[in-house]
Amino acid sequence: MGEDKHMEQEKPAKKQVDMLHGGIFGKILLFALPLAASSILQQLFNSVDVAVVGKYASGKAQAAVGCNGSLINLMLNLFVGISVGANVVIANFIGQNKKEHISRTVHTSMMVAAISGVFLLVLGLLIAEPVLGLMDTPEDIMEQAVLYLRIYFLGMPFIMVYNFGAAILRSIGDTRRPLYCLFLSGLLNAGLNMLLVIVFHMDVAGVAIATVVSNVLSAGMVLYFLTHETGVIHLSFRKLRISGPELSRILRVGIPAGLQTAVFSLANVFIQTALNGHGADAVAGSAVTLNFEFYAYFMVTAFSQTAVTFISQNFGAGNYVRCRKIFREIMLVTIAVIAVMSIAFVCGRDFFIGLFTSESEVAKYASIRMIYLLSAYILIPTYEISGAALRGIGHSLTPAIITIFGTCVLRLVWVYTVCRIYTQFGMLLFVYPLSWVVTGTAMLITYFIVQRKVLRSVSS
Repeated sequence: MGEDKHMEQEKPAKKQVDMLHGGIFGKILLFALPLAASSILQQLFNSVDVAVVGKYASGKAQAAVGCNGSLINLMLNLFVGISVGANVVIANFIGQNKKEHISRTVHTSMMVAAISGVFLLVLGLLIAEPVLGLMDTPEDIMEQAVLYLRIYFLGMPFIMVYNFGAAILRSIGDTRRPLYCLFLSGLLNAGLNMLLVIVFHMDVAGVAIATVVSNVLSAGMVLYFLTHETGVIHLSFRKLRISGPELSRILRVGIPAGLQTAVFSLANVFIQTALNGHGADAVAGSAVTLNFEFYAYFMVTAFSQTAVTFISQNFGAGNYVRCRKIFREIMLVTIAVIAVMSIAFVCGRDFFIGLFTSESEVAKYASIRMIYLLSAYILIPTYEISGAALRGIGHSLTPAIITIFGTCVLRLVWVYTVCRIYTQFGMLLFVYPLSWVVTGTAMLITYFIVQRKVLRSVSS
């Protein structure tokens, strides 16, 4: 009996990364690479959606799927940001070894996931057509775009359950099991795409249905992992309830993080609206290039989530010098990785774009976007990693405000002033690297000022 109990306690430790002791670099990679692989794998299977409809349906069907990306992200990101709050709070409690608080936070998080998922489902069904209309979605793809969006939002409860569940697993350093979830659900998504689009000729409806079914699988798997977990993050359906103090802590970190990303996405909705004015070929070309932008961006977010979790645990445990070292190492690694990826995509753009489209006009717009944006992607870690570090030491509102003004407001001003005078496609895209320079500079300066004050005050 005693031996069995000891073995039970050892099992969860094997899945965890010890963030509080020992070397940092190897553990950063051990945590971040499965997380990056999860996101990139998810995007790879999403890319199959775009590629399948582009190759086996039409450019208009491809545009109908692609033009929904910014709107979906806008509606998702507030709540996905709240899941970041759950990650930070649980990681902080782990650093303080407060087991009862960890359990209450886990069950509160999953209740929030269920409620937010149902809310997004209803909201998405109601606003799909009017919002796409407000975005000046081209008339020849409007019907298909609405159909795709409405089917997609049927899967929102499952998307929320997966995201919150994965955030809970990441809080103990487990990024492998979320990877397993996405790998299997992604295979299912790709297989269903081929079946429904190529065999049954369902076009955008087919890829949307495949996405919903795969989300059901990933949510089911993450629930299985949590309910069979033997450590501090064990989930019991009987204990599902909202704890006020824990919810307050989650929202204090999560709402600013979610608002930051949601407002960021709102600015992109306005850019998408301006982009729609260039026609279906420009929309389809941007949809193609977005796949490669997402690969690079998800690598950045993997390291930023690593920074949040590592710094949260060490800040909770009082390892303040280690917090600074974690920030430096993650920033350098992220910049190096993004530099390599960006060079590969830009130099090989003809090959990569050719995987998604054979239409020359679509390829032209895709190439322009790839050159303008991916050439400057090395700037993104400057604000993503420093913003993550600020959230890790308890300052979630600060990076949100900087991002809202440095990125979102600047982009809106650009769209409604400069782009009214200079209407070229490239001029619209130039706002991205410009906003990255402004936001990155402001975030880095703020991080160094705030962390010096915070760490000095807690050390004294």
